Amino acid sequence: MNINGAAIIVKTLIGQGVTDIFGFPGGSVLPLYDEIDRHRDVLHHYLTCHEQHAAHAADGYARATGRTGVVIATSGPGATNLVTGIATAYLDSTPLVAITGNVASSLIGTDGFQEADIAGITMPITKHNYIVKNVEELEGIMCEAFQLARSGRPGPVLIDVPKDIQIAECEFHGGAPWPIKLPEYPAQFSLECAAELINTSKRPYIYAGGGVVSSGAYESLLALAEKIDAPVGLSMMGLSALDYRNPRSLGMTGMHGTYAASRMNCEADLIIGIGVRFSDRATGNKHEYQNHNHIIHIDIDASEIDKNLQNSIGLLGDTDEVLQSLLPLIEKQSHSDWSRLIDTYKHEGEKGYCSEDEAFTPRKILETIRQFADDDTIVATDVGQHQMWTAQYYGFSAPRTFLTSGGLGTMGFGLGAAIGGAVARGGKQRCFLMTGDGSFHMNMNEIATAVMHNLPITVVVFNNRVLGMVRQWQDIFFDQRYSNTTLDRATNYVLLAEAFGARGFRVENLSELRDVLQQTTTLEGPLIIDCPIDRDEKVFPMIPPGGTFADIIIK
Repeated sequence: MNINGAAIIVKTLIGQGVTDIFGFPGGSVLPLYDEIDRHRDVLHHYLTCHEQHAAHAADGYARATGRTGVVIATSGPGATNLVTGIATAYLDSTPLVAITGNVASSLIGTDGFQEADIAGITMPITKHNYIVKNVEELEGIMCEAFQLARSGRPGPVLIDVPKDIQIAECEFHGGAPWPIKLPEYPAQFSLECAAELINTSKRPYIYAGGGVVSSGAYESLLALAEKIDAPVGLSMMGLSALDYRNPRSLGMTGMHGTYAASRMNCEADLIIGIGVRFSDRATGNKHEYQNHNHIIHIDIDASEIDKNLQNSIGLLGDTDEVLQSLLPLIEKQSHSDWSRLIDTYKHEGEKGYCSEDEAFTPRKILETIRQFADDDTIVATDVGQHQMWTAQYYGFSAPRTFLTSGGLGTMGFGLGAAIGGAVARGGKQRCFLMTGDGSFHMNMNEIATAVMHNLPITVVVFNNRVLGMVRQWQDIFFDQRYSNTTLDRATNYVLLAEAFGARGFRVENLSELRDVLQQTTTLEGPLIIDCPIDRDEKVFPMIPPGGTFADIIIK
């Protein structure tokens, strides 16, 4: 039976197992949206206020579920509004399929109304993108897009569908999923060389990242750490890969990593990088970083091996499969002196910390919130100081519970991601968004989306009335010249919440915060909690850009 292109798209989405999509309609996707409405019983569409946040919602949904997120936008500005969301997904290796409408094929290249070359614009920030020129190719392109988004290193794929292709008809073959392409597998010789290096190490250190989360390699990571008696430092993207309460966990490593993670990293004779990029924020001075140790790099993406650091051994493949192949070749080890340093450096890192029980500081706020959250509670963030404080102090226990923009550092990411996370949990479990007043002003319109869908999202605004992270850099590196980072906006977040149809609270101490958190356990829908904090609160420790552990700033 022949059906039109719009029906092919929708039926293929259903065939791929998609149940939830995010987007914003427009003229060039009217046939598609008409078809979506016909299948609203099985395909749930979440209308956002802006296409960028629809992309972030699809991204957050994918991170929370491990499935491919789907976002739809119209041509021209609708499509270009997706760009930041697509780039965010690309830098953080999130599987995403973006479907855009375009003007009719005959009008492409004529500068028609709302025409934009979205395929050309997004070429550097997608794994692949398509312009569908024949309706008979549409089903295959859809299936291949989902295959590409999940195969190898996950990432976004864009499909641009001209309006006439959505109307044209052809035979439909079912839209069944194509098999995921299997990654390359490391040679036995390379595995044996890596095992030998591990077996002779006296001070091994595991640096684990988002690739562990993507592959579900949690048990293999812990098995490796226990077998070789090694501490584990986590990239920001890898924070949910290991329970923060595990004694081997050092928390986040890198520029704003914990003191213990930085110290152990610095003194290791072997660093085992698993699903990480060794970015500049993680390594600091690259020459010094690799000067006194060997590096084993395990990654699914061949382009990452030796890209940022010259590795002693690179193992290409799915991180879980590589670890399972490597573990039998490794000898059981004990490094008692090395292991004892973990507690020593954790204790040193706490020196000077103000531990007043009722101090209304970012750390105390986060520790209080954590007491009211289950281990599997989803926490999203925007980007800035609040993001680093959350990474440092919240305490993540379960995989896929931390939704944050790492590679691109996208202010405005958080509320869309929280919406996606809440949808991923069926709207039944309260999620948190940790944000700053600077970031929240970039996405607060999506509170209307959360209200419309009655999503249980608690927005915690770390309200310091400045662009905190930029101000911190101005304070430390620019002689306290605070150019355009002082906000002092008059926004009343309680009234703002009420205007959107949500509930708002302002708390000024931990006792008030506990009372509000206790109340919210029985409330439905989105909530906003305004937490005014000192504008001079800093994120420490901090290793300056290009610096080493010797340059670490503690306070």
